[in-house]
Amino acid sequence: MEDLLKLNIIELSKLFEKREITSMELTGFYLERIKRYDQEIQSYLKITEDKALDMAKKADKNIQNGEAGRLEGIPFGIKDILCTKDMETTCASKILKGFIAPYDATVIKKLNVDGYVHLGRLNMDEFAMGSSTENSAYQATKNPWSLDRIPGGSSGGSAAATVAGLCVASLGTDTGGSIRQPASLCGVVGMKPTYGRVSRYGLVAFASSLDQIGPITRNVTDCAVVMNVIAGYDHMDSTSIPHPVPDFTEMLGRDIKGMRIGIPKEYFIEGIEQDVNQSIKETLLLLEKNGASIVDISLPHTEYAVATYYIICTAEASSNLARYDGVKYGLRVQGKDIIEMYKKTRLAGFGKEVKRRIILGTYVLSSGYYDAYYRKASQVRTLIRRDFEEAFKKCHVIATPVSPTTAFKIGEKTDDPLQMYLSDIFTIPVNLAGLPAISVPCGFDTLGLPIGLQIIGQPLDEARILQVAYLVEQEKKLKKIPDRYA
Repeated sequence: MEDLLKLNIIELSKLFEKREITSMELTGFYLERIKRYDQEIQSYLKITEDKALDMAKKADKNIQNGEAGRLEGIPFGIKDILCTKDMETTCASKILKGFIAPYDATVIKKLNVDGYVHLGRLNMDEFAMGSSTENSAYQATKNPWSLDRIPGGSSGGSAAATVAGLCVASLGTDTGGSIRQPASLCGVVGMKPTYGRVSRYGLVAFASSLDQIGPITRNVTDCAVVMNVIAGYDHMDSTSIPHPVPDFTEMLGRDIKGMRIGIPKEYFIEGIEQDVNQSIKETLLLLEKNGASIVDISLPHTEYAVATYYIICTAEASSNLARYDGVKYGLRVQGKDIIEMYKKTRLAGFGKEVKRRIILGTYVLSSGYYDAYYRKASQVRTLIRRDFEEAFKKCHVIATPVSPTTAFKIGEKTDDPLQMYLSDIFTIPVNLAGLPAISVPCGFDTLGLPIGLQIIGQPLDEARILQVAYLVEQEKKLKKIPDRYA
């Protein structure tokens, strides 16, 4: 049965068709693994065993009747920020404890139509604010490669569960690197699609102009298959792009001869660990060996990206999180009047990092400071986007590290928010520009911790970055699951 961990979604679907395994058996296999291993990893906030088995039973009937969807019977873990009908959605926050979503997010509807199996809700940084999954109100998820280290964040539960074989695939969200950074630190594939490519309807908002939903998988093929299902226009999301969705698996395996890969000098700076630098450079040589040409490019406004991001995202968070006041849903702490009830509820319900970002965001939006901060940040964001537009005149894709370091130790950066914020230095510009990007494993450091390569594409060019990521995966043939869980 452990060989099932090596199979991709297409291969598993073929086993279902041939009746060599049922979804009930596959779901049972994953539920057993969760019971066996998740006590130490703590990637799941809630395991929905009864729902999973019901969905698997239904999937088996559909397969028998020849009515299988593209994900029929495939067990998924879902980041606890996506509304799923009749199920608690907490965003790993005490303020939403007990909140039962009255509807499905569009991505959940799409997964449902194609027959997925819902294993449970995955841990995350509270309201997706963080880079280590240490900001969860409930538990700190561990990195399966080394249990004393963080899995990255905010989609740390999704990345940890996927690499440890506690689901076939998972969904995460990416506001400033929250899919790609944990994917890199956990040695899995994580894609942030073009802004507007995947509907945000039913995603609990952190920063609406930056958030995007995407897949976290053990291989590039699964990433393409999941993208085929979740991408597409949705009239319920005003930022959704009405653009046809290609078959993302079609480009996998095609050669990259003649492709120009841009290398921005601003991303190879002091502070990158030597092992990370070495692994990225070796991977670039490999791409060159396969017929790509490496082109030097410049993204001159990169140094302003982190400051710009933390003004824009905190401003939007301050606005979006104003709705959590104890009146309509979630936690309510009684007070002598409504103002005291607001204060007590928010004081008890929000964690330290969320409070920090609300205060920062309220400050930059306040009278007299709006022009100095938010307006200026919006202007710099435009400059960052133009940098990418200029760079793409010289190249087809851009390759960079995902993170300057491999996974750091739990507790190492919790007292230094600025150091924590800088761990997303290479992923943030992509969100500011609304571009698609993927993290694909490209090596390990001397401690055996994974390193990821980031491939950035032009708007709506997910197929091309999947093509490059697939070649890296096939050439490298890296270990997919830590020995402890294999």
